[in-house]
Amino acid sequence: MSKRLPESRKPLYIVLISVHGLIRGHDLELGRDADTGGQTKYVVELARALGERADVEKVILLTRRVIDSQVSEDYAELNEPLSEKACIVRIECGEQKYLRKEMLWDSLENFSDNALAYLKNEGRIPDIIHSHYADAGYVGSRLSHQLGIPLVHTGHSLGRNKRNQLLASGIKRGEIETTYHISRRIEAEETTLGVAERVITSTQQEIEEQYGLYDFYQPERMRVIPPGTDLEQFFPAQGNENNSPLALELKRFLTQPNKPIILALSRPDPKKNIVALIEAYGESPQLQQAANLVIVAGNRDDIQDMENVTKTVLNDILLAIDKYDLYGKVAYPKHHKSEEVAIFFRLAADSRGVFINPALIEPFGLTLLEAAACGLPLVATENGGPIDIIKNCQNGHLINPLDKAGMAETLLQTLSDRKEWRRLSRNGIQGVRQHYSWQAHVEKYLSVIRPLVDKTEPINRMTNSRRPGMFRERAIFTSLDLNLIGNQESLSRFLETMHAYRKTIIFGIATGRRLDDALATLRQYRIPQPDVLISGLGTEIHYAPNLTEDAVWKCHINYQWNPLAVRKLLKEIPGLAMQPKTYQGAFKISYFIDPKVADIQEIRQILLRNEQAVNVVFSFGQFLDILPVRASKGLALRWCAEQFGFPLENTLVAGVTGADTDMLRGNTLGAVVDNRHLAELSELTNIDNIYFANQPHAAGILEAMDHYKFFAGESERTVA
Repeated sequence: MSKRLPESRKPLYIVLISVHGLIRGHDLELGRDADTGGQTKYVVELARALGERADVEKVILLTRRVIDSQVSEDYAELNEPLSEKACIVRIECGEQKYLRKEMLWDSLENFSDNALAYLKNEGRIPDIIHSHYADAGYVGSRLSHQLGIPLVHTGHSLGRNKRNQLLASGIKRGEIETTYHISRRIEAEETTLGVAERVITSTQQEIEEQYGLYDFYQPERMRVIPPGTDLEQFFPAQGNENNSPLALELKRFLTQPNKPIILALSRPDPKKNIVALIEAYGESPQLQQAANLVIVAGNRDDIQDMENVTKTVLNDILLAIDKYDLYGKVAYPKHHKSEEVAIFFRLAADSRGVFINPALIEPFGLTLLEAAACGLPLVATENGGPIDIIKNCQNGHLINPLDKAGMAETLLQTLSDRKEWRRLSRNGIQGVRQHYSWQAHVEKYLSVIRPLVDKTEPINRMTNSRRPGMFRERAIFTSLDLNLIGNQESLSRFLETMHAYRKTIIFGIATGRRLDDALATLRQYRIPQPDVLISGLGTEIHYAPNLTEDAVWKCHINYQWNPLAVRKLLKEIPGLAMQPKTYQGAFKISYFIDPKVADIQEIRQILLRNEQAVNVVFSFGQFLDILPVRASKGLALRWCAEQFGFPLENTLVAGVTGADTDMLRGNTLGAVVDNRHLAELSELTNIDNIYFANQPHAAGILEAMDHYKFFAGESERTVA
């Protein structure tokens, strides 16, 4: 008589929950709307891949049943088989018609009760529940308690970060609550994080920088399992790619089309740093001789009809190509289909080229995996997901995206060594299969959830309590030069303090430096990305975690801005000299000034008399900057306070020069650290709520924190 397997080693019965969107097992309507994207594809593919495993008995994907003449009848089917052991089960959830996810919150108890009844009727209780997104997390938390089984959760995106993105897009706080119910979403995420025994993420960065803002952040429960790559679509070059219509399209641009291809593929977003790549290529004759550059930046018809940010990036790409006279060396096709992305990769691989991702920050980097699967070596940003990908696959090189010369040198090195190129190509193909295929994904996935079922990994219950408010209502903003930086020991102490209170404090930096220059400085001094980065003296605002730009702020400050007229009026002023082009901005005209020769008040009067409503900023004893009248560090800070909802009375602001004056004035808790430019701030000495510290640099900021008792009343949980 054969022995029975121990109960814990039986094949697993897994329930996946993904409530919203349009989910079916064929012809997924990806991109139909904001709710039918990568998550719907992932959960269907995960269910299907799990169903192929011998150690999995059954997989059910629970989603919302939709009966609506506006969508396919497929979404009304109660049961849809995916394979012999996997199926989609659709559960009634309040109103039958198709609704966006934000409208489902009041129906989730209904979904949960119906799901519970279905699961109990199945005869066997599942071994594990895996919820996807906040709405499913809410349902999964209830079912986990009711059935007494472990909950695993994947957030896909998080409400605290989504709120920042919505604010950056110009949507007001009240409208965000009304339209997106963001507080309910964050509350559901907190509840889920408190219940889930495992949280699965794509990268380590996601754990630290996104989940780290939550009260129930429990890194010991979190595991990184990168998503799987479709190896049926992305595979090595077959040798016939040069006969494809896509290859003929690229040849229209290129004088020597048979040279290796440096391929960049991304949406036209400033963070993707494509212009810097073109500049790196344009400034390296050796790289131009060695390879062609192919830029695939989305699809476009008429650039002038596109959104402002997209239009700006595409125009900058064309201007950079023209500046370096790269015609015949750079291809920038206008259109491509989604299924042609793999052909781009194979064309580049067949040419013995390289794929580059020069983004300022890349949260994961799925295109890197797809390129690697096609045999294309990688050169990628050292900020974010590419670190893990290249470490696992050993198929390329990391670069500082702000170092154009280094970028060009790394590309040239990768292209020049043919033996090394072949090694990197092979490593990428093998590495993706080993670490990032669906089979590898499911293998690691099961290794994470099996111990929960077998109860071989003890779970420590969390004792932390929730903070009183849903959002952070206190803030610290500081300038950069001569303030935050200057003494490494005090900077380290300051950063430790910011990390300890990261859940309750918004940390902002306001600098006169350009974005790329500011990021390079943060990197140099190992300063983590702040929650808010105000650059260009208040002309640009970016939000963490992905440097989301506040595009509405740019539109706001464009009011009555006429840079051509300003330059013309100041062209012949003695004692003024234009700073180099790299220090100029679309909303910032920068001069060197000799205060002994040029009179700042007179300059202001000249501009006013000629109807130029602008801000004139003198700083560091030698710089004069002309900004739109609505732009300054102080105005940008107040814009952020209005967007995020933190009171100025709860905001400590540290500055050093005249550029910080309006940031220090008003209802903020002002602090001036000791420095050699105090004369520029002498008019502030008699203002009660501006504290002049005795110590310089970050030590002065810490001194001001003590003076204002800034953290008084904060409970110990904030530093846990």
